[in-house]
Amino acid sequence: MDLKDSPQEAAFRDEAREFLDAHVPAEPMPQYHKEFVEDEQLVDRHRAWQRTLHDHGWGALTWPTAYGGRGLGPIEQIVWNQELARVGLGPSLFMVGIAMAGPTIIAHGTDAQKARHLEPIIKAEQGICQLFSEPGAGSDLASLATRAVSIGDDWIVNGQKTWCSGATWADFGILIARTDPKAPKHRGITYFLVDMKAPGIEVRPLRQMTGDAHFNEVFLEDVRVPDANRLGDVDAGWGVTMTTLTNERMAMAGAGGLFAWEDLLDHVMANRGRVDGATRDELVRLYTWVRTLDMLNARILTKLGRGEMPAAESSVMKLAMARIVTKGTELGLRLLGPDGLVRSGTWQQQWLFQPAFHLAGGSDEVQKNVAAERVLGLPADPYGDRDTPFEELPRS
Repeated sequence: MDLKDSPQEAAFRDEAREFLDAHVPAEPMPQYHKEFVEDEQLVDRHRAWQRTLHDHGWGALTWPTAYGGRGLGPIEQIVWNQELARVGLGPSLFMVGIAMAGPTIIAHGTDAQKARHLEPIIKAEQGICQLFSEPGAGSDLASLATRAVSIGDDWIVNGQKTWCSGATWADFGILIARTDPKAPKHRGITYFLVDMKAPGIEVRPLRQMTGDAHFNEVFLEDVRVPDANRLGDVDAGWGVTMTTLTNERMAMAGAGGLFAWEDLLDHVMANRGRVDGATRDELVRLYTWVRTLDMLNARILTKLGRGEMPAAESSVMKLAMARIVTKGTELGLRLLGPDGLVRSGTWQQQWLFQPAFHLAGGSDEVQKNVAAERVLGLPADPYGDRDTPFEELPRS
């Protein structure tokens, strides 16, 4: 494992650092903001930042140059994410378009779809939201029940999606729906690009226990989607979906904005009167976890540099990061003493939000299964419904 950048990585890091030091936005750029569903100013800030990135050649590093990207690889993406974290920038509100929808359209889209969507996406002229999860299909995404029925040159879509960030302002949604209920659940799915202003779409914000509304539920009632908006072949949407999810994981590798160790240290120093021996032990343990995560990230970079694809490292990283966020915010809240229970502030909000890190993007249980199978070599969970037609599966 190489703990230092290669000469090429070091040169790219210097280039990224020079650009960010000269152009980082002066105003705060949080991904999640109090009442940001109604906060058009925050969306406009992210839009302006993405346009700045595009204008200077940083809009979509891994996209091919033919579509406005730089044709770079996953190593450069990770280095870029690390440098964004260094200046306090987390994932953009336009990440779904840049990191997920765009690469999927490049891989599976028609020439007409590429012409219609790619340039507006990279310039932040077209916002994209993700319409994947459902009330009964989260970690087991292939259990989705939203239906799309072919009628002439259109599809009629009915169903409900949930945990959709950005659905209130997005122009299009990437949606997967069941088109053949007689096929096994992974085989009867088709992938669509849906106009979020189409008749029959209703977006309702989901209020969290933090008081914020970071996500939405989306109801689709007889929504007409042109067949020209279908991405990939009919009933072959699961493979297209895997393209989206793989690109999402790579785009998030090394990303900041989840937990800032330096902020916790500053908080500890500001409340040193409440720091006892047990707290110091906990702080050292947490620091060990943070540095171990850095080593795991270095291992991933080393593998990528050798042309190898990481196996279960991303699952282990997600498990570790979720634990660090939980323990770090728990410690930060405890240092506030009684005020931590009765006042609203940064640490209180982070503590209320931290359970999401154990669920979003694949629950802890899913990540542990991946690690058990791919690292420890344990037998895979039995999947008795793999070849059963979806319509025959029991549903609540």
